[in-house]
Amino acid sequence: MSKWEALFEDEDNMFGGTPQSKYWDIATQANDEIVKDEFDKILEKYAAMELVLRKLHDDDDERIDRALSKYIFENSKEVENHKKGLYIEFTGEIVCRLDS
Repeated sequence: MSKWEALFEDEDNMFGGTPQSKYWDIATQANDEIVKDEFDKILEKYAAMELVLRKLHDDDDERIDRALSKYIFENSKEVENHKKGLYIEFTGEIVCRLDS
């Protein structure tokens, strides 16, 4: 059992919805500046990962897109579970900032 799997056994009961829906519930209700700042952090990580992939695939965006699509297709359950975990992490980052 993965570290997040127990949280998703009954999504509707645990979160009153999916991790994605809870993220958007909180993000739309939270302070706009906090949400923008957290989104900027996500985009910064995405940009860094994309640059790493470009170095590995000789700056070929099409090749990167194909490699990612293939990986997502071949590992859909793992990707979906990780995505749920990221939604929980991102939601937690916003919630933690609301207290400060």
